[in-house]
Amino acid sequence: MPFRDLSVNGIIVFDRRSKLLGTITLLHDLGVTCVAFVVAYLLRTFLVHSAFFSEHLPGIYPFSHYLPLLLAFLVIWAIVGYFSSFYRDLELSNPIQLILNIVSQLAIVLVVIYAGLYLFRQNDISRTYVLLIGVVDFVLLLLGRSLSYWGVSLMRERLRRYHYLLIVGCGPRAREMATLIEESRGMGLRLKGFVHTEVSAAPPGKLGGYDVFPLDSVGGILQNHVVDEVIFAVNLQELARLEPVMQHCADLGIRTRVQLEFLPPAYSRIYLENFRDVQLLSLSSAPDSELRLFFKRVIDVVLSVASLAVFSPVLLTIAALIRITSPGPVLFRQTRCGLGGRRFTLYKFRSMINDAEQMRAELHQLNELDGPVFKISDDPRITPVGRGLRRFSLDELPQLWNIVRGDMSFVGPRPAVPEEVEQYEDWQRRRLRMRPGLTCTWVLEGRSHVDFNRWMQLDLKYIDNWSLWLDAKIFLRTIPIVLSGRGAY
Repeated sequence: MPFRDLSVNGIIVFDRRSKLLGTITLLHDLGVTCVAFVVAYLLRTFLVHSAFFSEHLPGIYPFSHYLPLLLAFLVIWAIVGYFSSFYRDLELSNPIQLILNIVSQLAIVLVVIYAGLYLFRQNDISRTYVLLIGVVDFVLLLLGRSLSYWGVSLMRERLRRYHYLLIVGCGPRAREMATLIEESRGMGLRLKGFVHTEVSAAPPGKLGGYDVFPLDSVGGILQNHVVDEVIFAVNLQELARLEPVMQHCADLGIRTRVQLEFLPPAYSRIYLENFRDVQLLSLSSAPDSELRLFFKRVIDVVLSVASLAVFSPVLLTIAALIRITSPGPVLFRQTRCGLGGRRFTLYKFRSMINDAEQMRAELHQLNELDGPVFKISDDPRITPVGRGLRRFSLDELPQLWNIVRGDMSFVGPRPAVPEEVEQYEDWQRRRLRMRPGLTCTWVLEGRSHVDFNRWMQLDLKYIDNWSLWLDAKIFLRTIPIVLSGRGAY
């Protein structure tokens, strides 16, 4: 490839095309799953009537009896696919990643199905049939996706159904965009060439093997060549000067894209939206999908309310132990900084003596962590009961009420005290743009033994890569760590 030596951070096709491919693949998978239900039912029926399995397998109901199961399977599959990363950037997936994604999604769906059958006591549903559905579905999905991608690629090559792009600009941004287009040839993208934007200088004849056209020839190129899209890869000053070219593209109905690398690189999410009749370019460096954040909040409320009900005997027992063994209140209340820096009262079971906060200044020289965080492994203020509570994070249980109130989430950066936030550097304050949580990636790396800067970096990495699927993985991986008491002070 002519531009292979350029350093690029990532290779993606256009976001809308990627989402379209994800949607088409999801519909394909749902259709294949329907076929898998029928094939698995026929296999299950065959096994019942075979001589070897007839003695070990019970009979099976008519296929119509399993239609609600099919509906549940499809709905769960779609929900898992929507809120996970299984249908994102499919054009970049290698065969191994493709297999792992299918296995992971099937495993999640089967676990949910089996859990539902157990909870609702659906004893009339054959567990063997459900497992057989998973096996058949895996084989058919793997074959179906492979054949679909191969068939589409072959048809595109035979019919020459390509999507042609023209890049305005010849600088580093333009060459980087050319690299991305070349790497996306499998998706049917083809580069027509470059447009030289310097009026005073003669354009080079070739750039990376592609034609370079003068700026005044753009009109003729768009009329005499097939160009589906024009990409402006220039700086802000050049963009203002090229407004007539953009207007000409609009008059011809040609889609125009503008590379926005002149914007601050900290903004990872950039999109257009309307406020009444005013168009706004929105930039965000934190998760801002209202729908996904809404589902995160729903999950938080449901799980926290259920947890409070299930653990109520444990909560009452701990409260009684604290009351009996140490004078002072059962709950420790402390002001913390939440979403956007909003202050709220955090609740914990008191694990220290009653006047612990007044003694903090005397123990400051014993602090074992850098930065504004205060931690001591053998803190003399901790009570015997409190040490056991802290080891297994039982002192955090009252924060379930903070989650119900909306102050916190199950997964998110830990809420900091205002005195710590006042000492944050600017880049560290971005962690306040996510609702704080009981656990996050720093727990997986060592809980209290993670140094302050690494703690901040892990929180920001979580924010940059946030998804509901990531929350689920962090939450599930936290459980054995907490139960083992590993890394706790």
